Amino acid sequence: MNEVVMALLAGLVVGVLFSLLRLPIPAPPVLSGVMGIVGVYLGAMGYHWLVARFFS
Repeated sequence: MNEVVMALLAGLVVGVLFSLLRLPIPAPPVLSGVMGIVGVYLGAMGYHWLVARFFS
């Protein structure tokens, strides 16, 4: 859980810095983009689970 809080704080700092510098945010600005990132993460986790479960 500590990693999640640290990642959230780092994201908030980056968001504030990018806004101060008037740069576009380094993340997808819409929900579908965020869900794509979540899908990539879940796909990678699923792959590792499948390999550990069936091929070890």
